[in-house]
Amino acid sequence: MTMKTIGLIGGMSWESSLEYYRIINETVKTRLGGLHSAKSLMFSFDFEEIEQLQHAGNWAEATRMMIQAGRQLERGGADFVIICTNTMHKMADDVQAAITIPLLHIADATAEAIRAQGLNKIGLLGTNFTMEEAFYKGRLTDKFGLDVLVPARPERQVVHDIIYDELCLGVTKPDSRAQYRQIMAEMVAAGAEGIILGCTEIGLLVNQEDSSVPLFDTTVIHAETAVAYALT
Repeated sequence: MTMKTIGLIGGMSWESSLEYYRIINETVKTRLGGLHSAKSLMFSFDFEEIEQLQHAGNWAEATRMMIQAGRQLERGGADFVIICTNTMHKMADDVQAAITIPLLHIADATAEAIRAQGLNKIGLLGTNFTMEEAFYKGRLTDKFGLDVLVPARPERQVVHDIIYDELCLGVTKPDSRAQYRQIMAEMVAAGAEGIILGCTEIGLLVNQEDSSVPLFDTTVIHAETAVAYALT
């Protein structure tokens, strides 16, 4: 069989890109056995530069950089591309329009996993950009018909700050885990049948034992979807 080469746009943060690389290679090994591993290329950003553009609202420059990364991966021989972060799917359509190879969207992969379990009302955790803007939440609703819940504004800020101030730096604190558990419990009480860990770092802090409803870890789902595509 011919394995496709996966192009990864990473470094946002490298903490979660490391998880992508690990999951992708472990999944290929499980699927194919022996000494098999994934054919892949990674473009890794300096996340400090990206984070400053995000919080300054300079999405035009961030988009330019993302397109450049996608084109570099295509020139390097990638057969398709994944963006190893939820937030930067804000410019996924622009990146796809600028390259001739497919881009596998993280929200699509996640929504399909949710639909496969027959769930409809779903909680969403992530950065403020992901929780509040249409590029992600709206896609789940418009394309897949999901009823998406997000925490109230003060809790959204807690979720956002823990991502940037701790998880992107590789820091996991018991107190932060407790806060996430409480926020997830409140979403379940509001009717969430499952919860999307809609930031690729959140899985470093909480896992299924922290929730009474199914958790959908976007990092795992996206990485496994990439392998499935690479092996078709």
